[in-house]
Amino acid sequence: LLAAVGLCDVSVIRRLKVAFFSTGDELMAIGQPLASGQLYDSNRYTLHALLQDACFYSTDLGVIGDNPELLENLLTHSAEQYDVIISTGGASVGDADHIQQVLTRCGEVNFWKIAIKPGKPLAFGKIGACYFFGLPGNPVAVIATFQQVVTPALQQLCGRQPTRPWRFNATSLHSLKKTAGRLEFQRGILSQTDNGDFEVRPAGAQGSHLLGAFSQANCYIVLSADCHGITAGEQVTVEPF
Repeated sequence: LLAAVGLCDVSVIRRLKVAFFSTGDELMAIGQPLASGQLYDSNRYTLHALLQDACFYSTDLGVIGDNPELLENLLTHSAEQYDVIISTGGASVGDADHIQQVLTRCGEVNFWKIAIKPGKPLAFGKIGACYFFGLPGNPVAVIATFQQVVTPALQQLCGRQPTRPWRFNATSLHSLKKTAGRLEFQRGILSQTDNGDFEVRPAGAQGSHLLGAFSQANCYIVLSADCHGITAGEQVTVEPF
């Protein structure tokens, strides 16, 4: 198109350089035997897949143990090389969760904790000119917060108009439990009847650590913050993926 109108020079926005890593002494590489209290690090593979976009270069920085000095050193040096850093784990309030405190020391925290489920312990800030997203450690929360928070932010940084999620109504085939207070993204299985109506049912248990149940889902059931639960037969908002 540019050649067709005779243009040889145009202004562009370069591809973002995005780095990501996991935190936690309990994380083990796949293929290694697990001892009591250990987990396989699946989150880095998830982020690698989610970052497959023509507008990004992504770099895997590996796993960082629960050591605030090592974490601060990694963030400080990586912020000089990358436009965006994404971590998983360490953003909650446990003794081994250091993201918020370390980010305060080496940069700035713009917000910490958001009213969504799954994904409440999410930190966002800057280290110099580098943007930082500290995602939760549970794998379903990683996916949900990346899709709902990180994706539109990266699109904006790339100079693209953030894509609005496609949402519409469907009939819930089951009652859904929910406590008011947070916007909730329950995982569901969406289907269409012979007459064209959409129906949805929950995709098994809704724990944010249950990646297997998430793999059966094809949509989010989006429940507003003021929702106190859904009875079977009610209309709900769904967001296919």
